[in-house]
Amino acid sequence: MATRWYSEKKREHYYNEAKKVGYRARSAFKLKQIQNKFNILKEGNTVIDLGAAPGGWSQVAKEIVGENGTVIGIDLSPIIPISGITFLQGDMTDEISLEEIINSLDGKKADVVLSDMSPDISGNYSVDHARSIYLCEQALMTANQILKPGGHFICKAFNGEYLQDFIKMTKEKYKKVYQYIPKASRKTSSEIYIIAKFLQNRQF
Repeated sequence: MATRWYSEKKREHYYNEAKKVGYRARSAFKLKQIQNKFNILKEGNTVIDLGAAPGGWSQVAKEIVGENGTVIGIDLSPIIPISGITFLQGDMTDEISLEEIINSLDGKKADVVLSDMSPDISGNYSVDHARSIYLCEQALMTANQILKPGGHFICKAFNGEYLQDFIKMTKEKYKKVYQYIPKASRKTSSEIYIIAKFLQNRQF
């Protein structure tokens, strides 16, 4: 079963394309497609990438923000270094990890927070969906604390019964909120990306 899954994965267009151009994961193309549609990232931005391993989204972000921009990624798993990108190891459900990000920002605020975090898959979709929304809530809380007013937030969620509650929560903080499924997402996947633009200048 595992061998067949791996063979099917290797045949996937985006998987092969990622290997060809040097991206660490096929998910890099998801961020590129989000960027093409919503124009979230800009040259010189400071970007925080939550759930960054193995580093595909950070690679795309760094390409866009350029030498004058900053990309800081964090994940539970260690990430092989990439020139020009800062990687931290930590758990975004732990307040210490948020403090590490704030320290890495060195007094600045971020322009964009990205979250491609996923829970460990249990096989029980209701459980996996609930865990996904919990990670989204953690990411939203992080974004609200470290983004500058007018900043943007992107978050992956598993579709399901709690998604609309999370979207409602996001709309309370951001002027524009969209739902989007990139073409690079697998057809069998239930993932959906929440694109939140323009953090409103309020006290949270």
